[in-house]
Parts: sequence; C-alpha cells; structure tokens
Amino acid sequence: MLMIKKILLTLLFSSLVQAGTIEEHIEDLATEVYTMASLDGVIDYALLKEGVEAYMTKGTGANPNLVIIDFRRPSHEKRFYVVDLANKKLKYHTYTTHGIESGGAYAERFSNTVNSKQTSLGVFKTAETYYGKYGYSLRLDGLSEGVNDNARRRYIVIHGAKYASPDFLASNNFIGWSWGCPALPPEKNREIIDLIKGGSIILAANEEMVGRDLSPPSLLASNSYHERAESNNRMVISR
Repeated sequence: MLMIKKILLTLLFSSLVQAGTIEEHIEDLATEVYTMASLDGVIDYALLKEGVEAYMTKGTGANPNLVIIDFRRPSHEKRFYVVDLANKKLKYHTYTTHGIESGGAYAERFSNTVNSKQTSLGVFKTAETYYGKYGYSLRLDGLSEGVNDNARRRYIVIHGAKYASPDFLASNNFIGWSWGCPALPPEKNREIIDLIKGGSIILAANEEMVGRDLSPPSLLASNSYHERAESNNRMVISR
C-alpha cells in the first residue's frame, strides 16, 4: 500500500510540474492539505507551505509523509507534526525535545557541529531503523548543506525517551532535553518511526525560516543561516 501511495504521489507531482510552475503548485498543494486536513489553528499555514516546498524540492517520490518540527514553540507544547500529503491528513501531533545546549523551554541556539549538544535546523530525510541506547530508532540524513549535513556524524536520530512523554511533562512541568535529537514520547515512538522511515522529508524550522520571501528554495539556502558560536546554557538533567 505504501508503494502504491509513493507511485501515485510521484505521478501527481510530475503532472503538477508539467502543468505549471513549481511555486504555483507548492501553493496549491499546501492550500489543499491545509484545508482537507483541518489544520487551521493547529499549524501555521506558512510553516506547512515551507514543509511542502521542502518535500517537493527534496523528496518527490519518497515516503509521502511530511514531518514538520516547529521550534518556534516551547518544548511543553506539541510541535512535532506528521502530515500525510497523499491522503491530506494529519497523522500525528505530539511532543519532541531539543538539544540541552539549545535553550530551556525554547530552542534558541542551533548547530551543525559535532558534540555541540544543540539541535540542527533545516531539511532532513529519514533513512534506516536500528536498535540503540534508546531502543528502536531512526537515522536521519541532513540535506541542508552547512546547516545539518553532519547529522550522521552527530548521531542525530529519532528515538523514544521518557523525558519527552506527556507523563513526564505532567509530573515535572517541563519536557526534558536531548543531545540534539528530536526524541519522541516512547508510547508513540515505534508507530511514528514505522510510518515515516525510508524517505520522509523532515523540516525543522525556527522563526527565521518561516514565511521568508526567498527564491527558491527558501529553506535550503545555507548562506542565510549563521550558527551561534557560544552557548551559556548549562542545564543538567537526569536520564
């Protein structure tokens, strides 16, 4: 069934590109998904449009599920979205972590540097699964040159973590921190990974990356992003 969806989505995007400009069809698809998936009040339209752009420029023919991580939101709010572009449905909306050196409730510092313990922004593509320290996990490849292309070297993966769960939030009034990985609630981790593995596009964005009139593509141009070199955040958490 997944393969059929991939083929249909590939054919859809191919016909769209032939019928008009890519910019027009990014707008058309984003509008249709936003309406049919009832995303008004759930996710900003501008952010969804940036995600659709990232998919159509980097992921056509891949897994039809688009992942958006809205790092403009604090970690105690749900900011991890999985949107099925083929069926135009919101499949998941849940919590995720950011790096311990990126900030407190808000991720404010971002890095592509090994051992920085900061979150990376940009466009990723999901790859293979494996079992590691945190159990069932999903490797990511960074597609934004100079922004997140060290994801493999940094072991930036999706995995489950108890400090990302609603129960942890209810008990502690905060979501914990990772070393840069977008960790998920453990009770949802496997089913989300199984849905998005093998070629989904992930857009991890902050306020500087949403709704900018850069052409094209606004999210993939690493020249517009400058990493902050210093981090004065020294939070300590118990794992």
